[in-house]
Amino acid sequence: MRYPSARLFANAIFVFSLTLLIAVGVWYLTADGNSTPQASVHLTQADWQVTDAPALEAPPPRMESKSLPAAWQQLTLPLSLPLTDRPATDATVTGQGIHTTWIRFPLDKLSLPSEALMLYGVRIKTEGTIALYANGRLIHRAQAQGPLWNSLFTPLLVTLDQSNIDGPLREILLRIQHPAETRVGMSSLWLGTAGALKGRYYERQWLQRELPATLSAAFLAVGIFALFVWFRRGQEIAYLLFFNLAAISFVGHLHYYVDLPITNDWFAWLTSNALFWLIAIVHLFLCQLHGRPLVWLTRFIFALVTGISALTLAHILPFYPSTSILVPVIYGVAVILGVVVSVTGAIYSWKRSRDGVLVAIGTAIATLLGMSDWLLYSNFINPEGWFLGAYTNAVTFAMFGTLMYRRYVSAIDEVEQANANLAQRLQIREAELEISHRQLREAALRQTISDERQRLMQDMHDGLGSSLISAIRSVEHGGVSDFKISQILKDCLDDLKLTIDSMEPIEADLVLLLATLRFRLEPRLEGTGITLLWEVQDLPTLAWLDPSSALHILRIVQESVANILRHTRANEIRVSTSRDENGVSVSIEDNGQGFDIEKALASVAGRGLHNQQRRAMAVNGKVSWESGKNGTRFVLWLPLARQ
Repeated sequence: MRYPSARLFANAIFVFSLTLLIAVGVWYLTADGNSTPQASVHLTQADWQVTDAPALEAPPPRMESKSLPAAWQQLTLPLSLPLTDRPATDATVTGQGIHTTWIRFPLDKLSLPSEALMLYGVRIKTEGTIALYANGRLIHRAQAQGPLWNSLFTPLLVTLDQSNIDGPLREILLRIQHPAETRVGMSSLWLGTAGALKGRYYERQWLQRELPATLSAAFLAVGIFALFVWFRRGQEIAYLLFFNLAAISFVGHLHYYVDLPITNDWFAWLTSNALFWLIAIVHLFLCQLHGRPLVWLTRFIFALVTGISALTLAHILPFYPSTSILVPVIYGVAVILGVVVSVTGAIYSWKRSRDGVLVAIGTAIATLLGMSDWLLYSNFINPEGWFLGAYTNAVTFAMFGTLMYRRYVSAIDEVEQANANLAQRLQIREAELEISHRQLREAALRQTISDERQRLMQDMHDGLGSSLISAIRSVEHGGVSDFKISQILKDCLDDLKLTIDSMEPIEADLVLLLATLRFRLEPRLEGTGITLLWEVQDLPTLAWLDPSSALHILRIVQESVANILRHTRANEIRVSTSRDENGVSVSIEDNGQGFDIEKALASVAGRGLHNQQRRAMAVNGKVSWESGKNGTRFVLWLPLARQ
């Protein structure tokens, strides 16, 4: 079942949130545009030179440009200083060991704000130590052991404390010590007030570090969720691959955002290997989506990734090349491998898997972002550019998040369709069961009618039929008075009425059954001089009391009343009821002359008593008689529940 209104509401929230995020971002990016131009000075012109050093040394507390050799050359920032054609103070600059690059910013001719000043720069790209002097005094130092520590991703912002500067600001001197084989890249600098520069700094800081770090953390959180889903659904290998992507991507980019005490070589090993393993995992994901194993390509990729991992581990050896030389080569190979994986995935996914095409496109976009980083790291583009590789997490997150979302929605649709099919089959089954139940009820009704017909026929044959046959034979042989014939016919009529009464619905109520008998007896007792005392009380219902059992009870009671009328000369009949723990009793007493119970049961004339016993046994009941000169008491006991 679909929920269009809920989806529309969710889409509206998404559009609103995206619009709000864009608006905040635009405001954030343009926040410092309200400051006046005079509040900052853009430093693009400087002088530079290179000197030799025996090793990386701590910067001295004071250093002025006039104490350096007069070998200054002009440069325009931003730029990447080359390895060759460096200005040298003398022949001692050999290009081997440690070099010190000096960059001087003369400020004598500039009109600076009178307020407290700050120095802002996008990045200084090197591998070594960085020290900043103002009017010869050390105001800032940064020990850089690799790309993590040299402001590749963290912009430079230094407060110029006027109390530590002698007089007006005349000069800023930058001291960079680095291995001779590495290149130095540097952005232009801005000198101005805090209000003019902090906006630029926080803009760069947020877009270059904080936003990618947040996206990376969100990607990892979703990956951990996918891992727990895989724990429950081990057959869904896509969730495990998704977690591997998130975890490797997070680890590979972690050092861009978190300052850890790790050397440049280990940093390069982590980032480069994470990048290659990401490409390998994406390739496996694509193979699963388009259904082609591509064994030859898979073996080649994993052999290459394993070889590069082993090669980059060799940085512990003395002949291992410089990271600044090796990393651009490795990243170039990663770009080529990313292009191969994305193109191959797109070709094999075309017309086979829309998800595969989506992943291939996302991989191509991430490869382009990585290519931008490779060009920036290799000093082919402006050092003030952006490291877009940090946003590959966002691309991967969006790509595989969309893939998981589509799978989730598809799973919901499948469940809804399965539920609909199940409901339809259930409805058909219910209709079939209803027809079957109706047929069973009809068959049961027909069987009940047949059984009841058989019972009535048998009962009429044994009772009414036998009485009528006796009456017919008596008339045929003659010698029977009209009164006797009338009595026989009345007995037949009473028997027929009992049969009809037994078919009346009594809802297992013995009192109601006895009331029906009373209704039949009272007219017959009228004119006989016999008084009927009715002392029937409420009794519990008998669940087993059906028409057949009711007829047995009625015949037992009728037989007892008939015996009183025929043989006892009584003028009073008392009918009462009682109950005990296991059953109920119906008592019939008269005040006529008694009889010998044992003799009556033993003689042929005692057939009526035997019939009462037989009928009582048919309903699991009992009958008993107590007779004397003051009358006879008959008791019928019936169980509350029949076995």
